[in-house]
Amino acid sequence: MSEQTNLGGTFTLPNTSITMKRIGYGAMQLAGPNVWGAPRDVDAAVAVLREAISLGINHIDTSDFYGPHITNQIIRQALYPYPKDLVIVTKVGARRPEDGSWVLAMSRQDLTEAIHDNLRNLGLDTIDVVNLRLMGDGHGPSEGSLVEPLTTLAELKKQGLIRHLGLSNVTPTQLAEAQTITQIVCVQNQYNVAHQEDDAFIDDLAQQSIAYVPFFPLGGFTPLQSSVLESVAKSLDATPMQVALAWLLQRSPNILLIPGTSSVEHLRQNVKAAVLQLEQQTVADLNAIAAKPLADRFS
Repeated sequence: MSEQTNLGGTFTLPNTSITMKRIGYGAMQLAGPNVWGAPRDVDAAVAVLREAISLGINHIDTSDFYGPHITNQIIRQALYPYPKDLVIVTKVGARRPEDGSWVLAMSRQDLTEAIHDNLRNLGLDTIDVVNLRLMGDGHGPSEGSLVEPLTTLAELKKQGLIRHLGLSNVTPTQLAEAQTITQIVCVQNQYNVAHQEDDAFIDDLAQQSIAYVPFFPLGGFTPLQSSVLESVAKSLDATPMQVALAWLLQRSPNILLIPGTSSVEHLRQNVKAAVLQLEQQTVADLNAIAAKPLADRFS
C-alpha cells in the first residue's frame, strides 16, 4: 500500500461516523508571515491544499484567526465544493487585533462571532469539529475552569452550527470538567520528540478512544533540531522531520498528525513518513530526547 492511500491508517472519532486519515494537514502556514495577512503567493497556497487532497488527506486543521480570515478563505477557494469525506477542524478562543497580536476571546459574543466567521469564510452551514483553544501558559496549558466558554459552544452545537467539540491546550482536569458539559472527541496539545509531557494523557485518551492531535509536531515556530534525529534520519535515508512524524504515528494509534507547510514538496515529504518504520531501539533513543534538560534537547 502506498503512502498516498495509507497515510498511517485511519481513526474514527468516538461515537461518530467521522473517520480520518492519521496524517492530515495544518493550514496555519498558508497565511502570511507571523500568521498575519495574505501569503506572498496565493496560487501556491491553493496548490498545496489541492495536492493534500490528491494525496488522500481528508483532515484539515485551521482557524479563522489565521490571517485573520485569510486561511479559511484560501481553503474555500481551493477546495469548495468540498470532497464528501473531508473533515475540517477549526479552533476558537482568540482574536487578532490590528497590531497582529493574539488576544483572548472567550466571551459568549466572541465565541458566537468566531463560529459565524468560520462558517462564512469556509462556506459551510455546519463545522465538523470545533476546538476550544485555551491560551494557557504560552504553548502549554494551565489550570482554570472552561465551563463558561464551553457551555456557549455546546449551545451552538445544539443549534446545529457545530457537529462535534474538542479542546486545545488543556490538562486532564480540564478535560474531565469539559466532559460533564458535552462529549469531547479530540484534544490538541503540544507534543513532539522534544516535548513529551503529555505521555500519560495520551494513554488515557486512547483508553477513551479520544483523538490526540499534537500541535507543533515538528517544533512549530522553532523547527526541531537534534543530533539524534539527524543520525536516525541519515541511517534511514529520510529527513529528520519524517522521522519525527513517524515516531508520533508509532507512539499511539489515537494520534492524528497535522503537519503544516506552504510547500508542495514538503507536503509530499511529510506524507512519506507513513511508510517509515522505526525499530524499537530507535524509538527508545527518540523517547530519551525529552529526558534531557530543555536546553540540551535541541542539540
